Amino acid sequence: MSAAATIIASLLLPLGGAFLIAAAGRWPNLRESVTLLTAVLLALLVWSLTPDIMAGERPGVTVATLFAGLTIAFSVEPLGMLFAALASTLWIVNSVYSIGYMRGNNEKHQTRFYVCFAIAIAAAVGVAFADNLLTLFLCYEVLTISTYPLVSHKGDAATVRSARIYLGILLGTSIGLLLPAIIWTYVATGTLTFTPGGILEGHVVGPAMGLLLGLYVFGVGKAAVMPVHRWLPAAMVAPTPVSALLHAVAVVKAGVFTVTKIIIYVFGVDTLFAEPSGGWLLYASAFTIIAASIVALRQQNLKRMLAYSTIGQLSYVIMAAAVLTPLSEVGAAVHIVAHAFGKITLFFAAGAIYTASKKTELGQLRGIGARMPWTMAAFTIGALSMIGVPPTGGFVSKWFILAGAFQSDNYIAIFTIILSTALNAAYFLPIVFAAWFSSEDSGAKAHGEAPLPIVLALCTTALATLGFFFFNQPVLELESQLVEQLP
Repeated sequence: MSAAATIIASLLLPLGGAFLIAAAGRWPNLRESVTLLTAVLLALLVWSLTPDIMAGERPGVTVATLFAGLTIAFSVEPLGMLFAALASTLWIVNSVYSIGYMRGNNEKHQTRFYVCFAIAIAAAVGVAFADNLLTLFLCYEVLTISTYPLVSHKGDAATVRSARIYLGILLGTSIGLLLPAIIWTYVATGTLTFTPGGILEGHVVGPAMGLLLGLYVFGVGKAAVMPVHRWLPAAMVAPTPVSALLHAVAVVKAGVFTVTKIIIYVFGVDTLFAEPSGGWLLYASAFTIIAASIVALRQQNLKRMLAYSTIGQLSYVIMAAAVLTPLSEVGAAVHIVAHAFGKITLFFAAGAIYTASKKTELGQLRGIGARMPWTMAAFTIGALSMIGVPPTGGFVSKWFILAGAFQSDNYIAIFTIILSTALNAAYFLPIVFAAWFSSEDSGAKAHGEAPLPIVLALCTTALATLGFFFFNQPVLELESQLVEQLP
């Protein structure tokens, strides 16, 4: 199969899988088998493109030409390859987890859940492979709309209200800010195609560039840069597999991926580095990291604490991209992977705790390590990765971001990373200590581990979090290709 055909197949396969999942809805075992098979086949398709990208090729395909300079087209470059490979691989693990979670909690509308999940993954792959801003915008919107039924899955009034906040903020920012930014870019340059070195040089200058950057950054609401972050904690009403999709597999990663890609391929690092009006992004991301970490310290609900942790961790990627050095750009890409493995592990653990014990509050986790040792061991690994402790993947990405900050003597970024690391430790380590070294409250309900699929999934992602510390060279080699086009 040619690379162009593989790209198209990667986009159509999960959509075809969604149709088959819906057709098999009356037979749960068949439905879930179709889900797993589709996820495995998608990962194989996406990964089959890796050798070409590593060899420096950039395969692409044009689906439709609207008029001059506006096409719906897909192509694969290192950053998109990384995102697509990550999303398709984690879909397999998330599907295994979902089987245990949805059955263990007797969730309703399971067929709809799996169908929407497959559509969301197709949209995420579309975002990853988008060749231009128009194609990215269309796939971005499909991702938002397809995840709304997942967020509102429970269907009660409070859940639907929170899901509307999710949908309203994401659609409002993309249509009200991102779309005007794309139109402005097209009018100024005559093209929307992602180009190494950017397309804006000489077309938008001075304060206008800072304004355009603002429209893009806040228009990509999925990146959750404050103040357009409220959708993320609101979405915690969703089932845990959806929270994992939002935080680790597709949605937030689509956000930070989009911002990073726009900085590199639309503005261009050279152009943005030379333009003082774009310097505000570093401060906005630094503020988001610290503020979100402080808010996380005050949370008592486990999933809400993890949600605010995600807001801060996402802005590590934005800040790394805003540092505008070769090492920091690689660090931004590496942190997308490291955060995905660590955060999906934490959400898997939170869902396991809920499934086995119905506990949701931090104060209820005293001594739970004795009852759920596998789950809490995985949680501990995920927490250490968020802090950035070796030997976890989080240490690798923070190392590159710090190295990039030192490369440009960027003391704001250096101070932010040090302070936020301390804050991360302040809200994660007490949970770990209480789970392992405190006595369980008297009268606590007896329980053990969650169903086997859940435990297998969270142990797999925990091992991946550790493994990424030792086996990150392929990712570094892939993303080092970004450095070749940077100053």
